[in-house]
Amino acid sequence: MTRFCIEGRTGVLRDVLLSQSKDHHDVLRFFMKALRDLSRNLRYSSSIATAPRRPQGNRQQWVLSVILFVSLLTLSFYYISAPQREDEKKYADAKVVPISTITEGYKSLKFQKIVIRDNTVFAETATGAVQSYKEGLDTVSQLGWNDPTNATIVVVENREATNMFLSVLPDLILFMIIIGGIIWVFRGIARSQSSAMSFGKSRARVADAKQVKTRFKDVAGSDEAKEELVEVVDFLKFPKKYLNIGAKIPKGVLLVGPPGTGKTLMARAVAGEAGVPFFSIAGSEFVEMFVGVGASRVRDLFIKAKRNAPCIIFIDEIDAVGRQRGGAGFGGGHDEREQTLNQILTEMDGFEQGTNVIVMAATNRPDVLDAALLRPGRFDRHVFLDNPDLEAREQILKVHARNKKIVKGINLSVIAKQSVGLTGADLENVMNEAAIFAAKRGHAGINQKDIVDALEKVTIGPERKSRKLQQHEKEITAYHELGHAIVGHLCKESDKLHKISIVSRGSALGITWFLPDEDTYTTSKQKFLDQICGLLGGRAAEQLIFKDSTTGASNDIERASQIARNMATRYGMDDELGLVTYGEKQSSASLGADLGHARNYSEESARKIDQFVRETITAQYKRAEAFLRHHEKKLHELAIILLKDETMSVEEFLAIFEGKPVPPKKVKKVVEDEELNVVEDETTANDQKD
Repeated sequence: MTRFCIEGRTGVLRDVLLSQSKDHHDVLRFFMKALRDLSRNLRYSSSIATAPRRPQGNRQQWVLSVILFVSLLTLSFYYISAPQREDEKKYADAKVVPISTITEGYKSLKFQKIVIRDNTVFAETATGAVQSYKEGLDTVSQLGWNDPTNATIVVVENREATNMFLSVLPDLILFMIIIGGIIWVFRGIARSQSSAMSFGKSRARVADAKQVKTRFKDVAGSDEAKEELVEVVDFLKFPKKYLNIGAKIPKGVLLVGPPGTGKTLMARAVAGEAGVPFFSIAGSEFVEMFVGVGASRVRDLFIKAKRNAPCIIFIDEIDAVGRQRGGAGFGGGHDEREQTLNQILTEMDGFEQGTNVIVMAATNRPDVLDAALLRPGRFDRHVFLDNPDLEAREQILKVHARNKKIVKGINLSVIAKQSVGLTGADLENVMNEAAIFAAKRGHAGINQKDIVDALEKVTIGPERKSRKLQQHEKEITAYHELGHAIVGHLCKESDKLHKISIVSRGSALGITWFLPDEDTYTTSKQKFLDQICGLLGGRAAEQLIFKDSTTGASNDIERASQIARNMATRYGMDDELGLVTYGEKQSSASLGADLGHARNYSEESARKIDQFVRETITAQYKRAEAFLRHHEKKLHELAIILLKDETMSVEEFLAIFEGKPVPPKKVKKVVEDEELNVVEDETTANDQKD
């Protein structure tokens, strides 16, 4: 019986696939399953676009699904595009015969199978195959190949349906690209919406009690500031002790001090001692170009803090948002900075009470803060951190020497005496530079010379030995610096001489270093005069030896003139001008900065001030000249040694100037601190010489 396998032109991909073998059914099932898994993972990844983090397992599943989908797609394309490789090979070598020959063979049962592919006819025999061509409109019945009694198998194949996958594949790929693009666009929209929603969220860094390792022992000096903050720590640890008796702990603590005095470190020490979460943020992080964002971030910050109460909120450089309202540079009530400040004021002392959230802030510009921010109930406790004194500097040096290898014989008290005016940050930098010097020089640990060199680098700048001066300029510099040294040494109220050098440091060609014996907080009129005299000693030496003037004394003259002018206008040290302050001092932009003053006095007063400055400078210059003329021989002797060695210590200066013997350079034996990491050093005392 003749069997017919005719495929209809349905145009449906599923029908095409179902027309294949059993293996193709399996391919279809796996293909559809992979497509469903991919679609489900794409929908999942889009839905979690706003989540903070995608789980690692889901990400791996998504990647595996994509790989599986691509693999199955390739496999399906391979099977569908070439399903019958053996038949194709057999038919490719078939001999072409007339169509009548195939008809005769059909009637004589010569062929086992006849395959019709579009207009091509293949006839299979036991030994091979032949092929022929028919008219496009000829059917099986018209050709006479539909005899039911004939055992020859006649198969009609629809090649257009078989290769339909190849024609549909570009459209399918385009459709998938469009779907993927839509998913990508919607995920981008979801991310942008998430970013927009989080724009007003607080960006404060949170450190829990275990992460804050700083303690009060890590903050050397500032004993008074620690005492002020002990109450805050005690309240955070035992709040009921204060609440039961009716006491209220300050809601805000404002740390005020020059840069580098340890305000942020002190705040972290409070959090570490109390063992509570620590929220830290800079004042500038509240301010954005959009109005209302800063206030929203303040609200979000305090909401998070209240959830973790008791805790500490630390706002560094609060002057960025806490400036006085309504002044120059500020808008009206809709100004972003002003709204942010209003929100801070409300959160600190608003309608809600008893939140156990303490706000700490740091600034070096307390003069620009709004009065409402400083009133009791908000920042009602102000802790001032000043530059450390002698004892505090030595303690700070010990703290920063704990994690460094140092040799025996280190005397940090000497370094503390030489570091007058340095802050805690400066001293930390000194110890770090000393460690760098020790490593570069191959020392086993940090020795005294490493620290001294580091201190000089930090305070007066690094040596510039590459700057080569002409011999004449070098001589002028040597006599100039020795003029400062001799005059300063002879002035009784002047600080003690420490070191003389004609090695360039920074912009200076030479340096004469004077250091006080101890910290002083007031200055007498005589000391001002001695300072002016010492500053003018360099120009006096130039005039005495070279009968000429150079630009090297420009900074000396400027400083001397400023001291004399301050004596007349600020300190009332002139009898004729009287005890009157001349000029309104401008508000300082930061602690330690002076913006000058506005003139509020008459021309006559200005003439008297200029006359006082001129007379003071002239008198002290003549005084310096007299000192140098009297010791001109010593000046020449000192210049010879200084030009040879380029650096002169105070001991060498006194040995020549006063005839004192140079003491042997011994390393002073001191009691070692148990916390310092002391190691043996191969450097001897004689190696300490520069």
